[in-house]
This record gives sequence, C-alpha cells and structure tokens, in this order.
Amino acid sequence: MIITQKDIIDWLQSLAEVMAKNKDYLTELDAAIGDADHGINMNRGFQKVKEKIPTLVNQDIETIFKTVSMTLISSIGGASGPLYGTFFLKASAKTANKEQLNKQELGKILQAGLEGVIQRGKANLDDKTMIDSLTPAVTVYQQETELLEALRKAVDAAEQGMKNTIPLIAKKGRASYLGERSMGHQDPGATSSYLMLKTLLTILESKP
Repeated sequence: MIITQKDIIDWLQSLAEVMAKNKDYLTELDAAIGDADHGINMNRGFQKVKEKIPTLVNQDIETIFKTVSMTLISSIGGASGPLYGTFFLKASAKTANKEQLNKQELGKILQAGLEGVIQRGKANLDDKTMIDSLTPAVTVYQQETELLEALRKAVDAAEQGMKNTIPLIAKKGRASYLGERSMGHQDPGATSSYLMLKTLLTILESKP
C-alpha cells in the first residue's frame, strides 16, 4: 500500500471531525488530572487545520505537515500545541518533496515525530503522557513488513499504552502536581495520540 497526498488531506479532515466529536471526552479526562482544556484545545487546533486544507490540496506532504505544525503551535494553548506541533514538524523533515509515502517512509515519520515529542517534553515511558501510546505504537509498527497490518498493530499497541496510563503516577505536566492522586485516571494526551493514529488507520482501511 502507498499513502498518497490525498490520503494525508483526508486524514487531517477526518482528524478535525474526530477531535470535535471527542472534545468533551478529552476535556473530561483532563479535568481529573489537568487543566480541563485538552479537548477544547485539540479541537480548536484541528479546526484551524481544517480551515487551511483548501490551501493544501495541491501541496506536497512536507508543506502540508509543516503547515499543520505551525497551525497547531499557534492555536493550541498549554503543552499540547508545542508537542503536537513538534510531532508534525519532525514529520515534515522526513517528507521533503514527497507526494506519497511507503511503509518505511511512514515509519520514519512516526519515529521522528515520537523523538521530537520526547525531546520537547522531556518525558519518558510510564510518565503518564502521550509518549505512553506513541512509543509502543512506533515500536510495533517497525516490526511488521506490510503497511496496513503494521498500522493496525500500532493502533492496538497505542490503545493498550493509553489504557496502561490509568494506574500510573504522572511525572510530567500539570498532572504531576497531584502525585499519587493522578493514579486511576487515563491520560488525555495518550488518548488524543491514540485517536490520531486510529484516524489514519480508518482512512487507509476505507481506501478502495
């Protein structure tokens, strides 16, 4: 399977819808351990991305990802803007002049995005952050040979990583102030990261 420029546009369009649909859910998760604004912020950021889509339909993937990055950084408050912005900025660096992606190229994008988030957020695995869903997803993806099957397993791993944040004590961000009281709550950033990957899978599975 090859991911086309149109697939990327469709992913972003769908991601805006998914973040709108899950706005209250993500905010509810964040209310338990954070500022109660993750869903609001993610929805705002991706609605701004959606507004940019008409200007991106004829651009290469590098330009698309760079625009997404700048849009998220400028429109999402708190830590999520810089983190998600960094993810897409690092992704853009791996897609220079590309209008389609193969399995290995998507893997490089996911790896670069993850490394960018780790570097920006200074978080480790089991710190109760988006790293906890992205890390197992990227690891599993690299172990498979076929794109769609690799992404399916990556999404499953991201979902499990997301659920694994529930018993953890937060060590980064606003949630870390709660100490042991952060236990028993699913991390909103890990949840939105899972939704991001799941949405890409949904788009690719729906291709004729």
